[in-house]
Amino acid sequence: MLESFIEIEDKLVKALQETAFMTITSLVIAVILGIGLGLVLYITSEPLLSKNTPVYEVVGFIANTISSIPFLILMIFFLPISAAVVGTKIGSKAVLVPLTVAAAAFFGRLAEASFSDVDKGVLEAVISSGARKSHVIFKIVLPEARISLIKNITVTAITVLGFSAMAGLVGGGGIGDLAYRYGYQRYKKEVMIICILLLIILVQLVQTIGDLTVRALTKRGR
Repeated sequence: MLESFIEIEDKLVKALQETAFMTITSLVIAVILGIGLGLVLYITSEPLLSKNTPVYEVVGFIANTISSIPFLILMIFFLPISAAVVGTKIGSKAVLVPLTVAAAAFFGRLAEASFSDVDKGVLEAVISSGARKSHVIFKIVLPEARISLIKNITVTAITVLGFSAMAGLVGGGGIGDLAYRYGYQRYKKEVMIICILLLIILVQLVQTIGDLTVRALTKRGR
């Protein structure tokens, strides 16, 4: 295995860089879009705010539809759109579009659940005092849901990392591409094992960072 590691060392570094680029970039954009999506779903389902069932059903249907499509199929479907947005159908940049769309839909539903867990009594008290809805959202809902949101961002990051490993099947680069081209196609089990171990380490690292962040926020809130 050591010989295989030395043989692919340069390719491994490049694959890690591509995986980091795909995961971090798409995650940041997806979190921003997902929080917006989650707020729309939460606000249009909450009687204390601006309940609007038709809007909730339409937005929820779109999010559910995207989430129900296997990522590999979604990735292939979005390749022409990727070409229009980033100018290419291959490489790490091309995968950003489907990665972001899939992650935003996934995280949007998780964000909605985080917002829904905010104490209704607190909302009623603030609203009854005459506070504007924008104040309720930005001063009450978002701060109260921050710990739950961090947990869900961690889950989403791990999911995006797993999705990015599939990018190799369409020439997207990253660890998945290395495992597929240099491990599977060339029948080198050692390369496959190295890539799997790297993905496991990355997942554990992401989970640890998420857990430490949650603990720090929890202590600060006491």
